[in-house]
Amino acid sequence: MTFGAHQDLVLLALLVAIAALLVLAPILRTPYPILLVLGGLALGFVPGIPTIALPPDVVLVAILPPLLYSSAFYTSLRDLRQNVIPISTLAIGLVAATTVGVAVAAHALIPHVGWGPAFVLGAIVSPTDPLSATAIARRLGVPRRVVSIVEGESLVNDGTALVLYRVAVVAVVSGSFSIWDAGFRLIWTAAGGVAVGLVIGFVIAAVRRRLDNPPVEVTIALLSGYFAYLPAAAIGVSGVLAVVTVGVYMGWRTPELTSVQTRLDGAAMWQILTFVVNALLFGLVGLQLHHILNTLSSRSAGELLGEAALVGLAVIAIRIVWIFPLSYVTWLFWGRSESRESAPPWQRPAVVSWMGLRGAVTLAAALALPLQTDAGDPFPSRALIIYLAFAVILVTLVFQGLTLPFVIRTLGVEADHLDEKEESKARIHAADAALARLEELVDEDWVRPDTADRLRRQMGFRRNRFAARFSTDDDGAIEEQSQAYQRLLRELLDAERAAVVALRREGRINDDVMHRVTRDLDLEDARLDA
Repeated sequence: MTFGAHQDLVLLALLVAIAALLVLAPILRTPYPILLVLGGLALGFVPGIPTIALPPDVVLVAILPPLLYSSAFYTSLRDLRQNVIPISTLAIGLVAATTVGVAVAAHALIPHVGWGPAFVLGAIVSPTDPLSATAIARRLGVPRRVVSIVEGESLVNDGTALVLYRVAVVAVVSGSFSIWDAGFRLIWTAAGGVAVGLVIGFVIAAVRRRLDNPPVEVTIALLSGYFAYLPAAAIGVSGVLAVVTVGVYMGWRTPELTSVQTRLDGAAMWQILTFVVNALLFGLVGLQLHHILNTLSSRSAGELLGEAALVGLAVIAIRIVWIFPLSYVTWLFWGRSESRESAPPWQRPAVVSWMGLRGAVTLAAALALPLQTDAGDPFPSRALIIYLAFAVILVTLVFQGLTLPFVIRTLGVEADHLDEKEESKARIHAADAALARLEELVDEDWVRPDTADRLRRQMGFRRNRFAARFSTDDDGAIEEQSQAYQRLLRELLDAERAAVVALRREGRINDDVMHRVTRDLDLEDARLDA
C-alpha cells in the first residue's frame, strides 16, 4: 500500500467516524458538539492516526465569519435591545473579570507562569460559545430570555475577548504595556468594528435590492461575513463585531430585499452549512489534544491534570460569582425602575451561570499565539497556554454541557412559551390582513365569487384556530378539526409523491419534472404543523 493510499484510508476512516458520531448524537440524546469533541479526543490516541494541527487562520478567517454571520442573522434585534444591560455586563464586564481572575490564579498557583502569559491565557478562555448550551436549552425548554441573553453574550464577547487578547499578546511580545493604549485600542476596535459592519451592511443591502437571482443572492449572503471581517481586520478593528453587526443588520433588512425563492434557498443553505462546518470543527478540536500533549512531555500527568482543573474551576467559579450579584444589581437600577419588572427568580441566573461553554474562538486564539517575542525569545509558556485553553474547552463543553440538562430539570426551570404565543398573534394578524385585502379585491373582474368565498372560509378558519389558543373557553374542538384535516392532507400529498416517483421509475417523465413537482408537494407539506 502506498503512502498516499494510506492517507486516503485514514481520511476516510475519520469522515466515517464523524458521520457515525453525528448519527449517535440524537440516539444518545447528547449535543453533537460534545460527542464530536470526545470522539475526536479518542481518535487522536488511536495508533496510526496522523498528527492533525489545525491552523489558527483556518478558524479565525475561514470558518468563524460565516458561523458568526449566521448566528447574528437569526438573532432577534428586539431581544438584543430588551436585554442590552445583562448582555453588556456579561460580554464586557464578565470577559474582563474572567481575564483578570484567571490571570491571577494562573500566576499565583501555576509555577513559572508570568503575568504577561497569565493575562494572555485569561483573555483566551474568556469568550463563550453558544452552540451546545442553546441547543440544550431549546430542547429542554427554558425561558426565551435566558436563551436570548446567552446568545447575545456569545455574539458580543468574542470581540471584547479578542481585543484584550491582542493587548496582552502585544505586551508579552514587545515587553511593554500601557493602560491608556489598551483603553484606546479597546474603544477604537469595538467602535470601528461596528462602523465597518454598518457600512458593509448598507452596501450589501443596496446591491441585493437590485438583484433577483437566488443563487447569486445566496452566494452574496454566504460571503457577507468575509466582506465585513477582512476589511475590519485590515484596518485593525474588530472583525468579529463587524461580522456580528452586518449579520444583525442584514437579518433585519433581508425580508424586504429578497424573493420567496431566495429566502427558501438561503435558509436551507445556512442550516446545512453551519451544521457541517461545526461538526468538522468540533471533531478537529478533539483531535488536537494528542499533538498538544506531545509538546508538554516534560511535565507529569498529575501536574497537567491539576493545572487544567485549576483553570477550569476558576473559569466556572468566576462566572457564577459574577452573574448572581449582577443579575440583581442590574434589576435594582434598571429593571425595577424602567419596566417595573419583578426581581428575577434565582433559578434564572443559576442556569445562565452554568451555560458558559467555550469553543472555537478559544481554540483559535490559543493556536494563533506567536512563536517568538520581538527579542527573538520563544513566547513564554506558549505550549502550556494552548494546553490549558484546550482543557477549559473540554471542562466546560463536556462537564457543564452534559450536566446542563440535569441542572435545568433540578432547578425546575420551564419554558415560558412566549414564542408560541407570539407566533399565534402573528398568524392571527396575518389572517386579518388577508381577509381585509380579500374584501378590497372581491369586486375585481378577475376574482370569482366562489373563489373569494372559499378563501374567506379558509382564512376565517385559520384565524379562529389561532385565536382559540387565547380563549379560556376553548374546548380544543377547532384544533382537533385542524389536526385531522392536516393528517388527511398529508396522506394525499404522500400519495401524490408516490405517483410522481412511480412515473419517473417507469420512464414516463424525466428527473427534472419529478423534482419540480415533488418540490411543490414538499413545500405544501412543510406548511402543515400536524
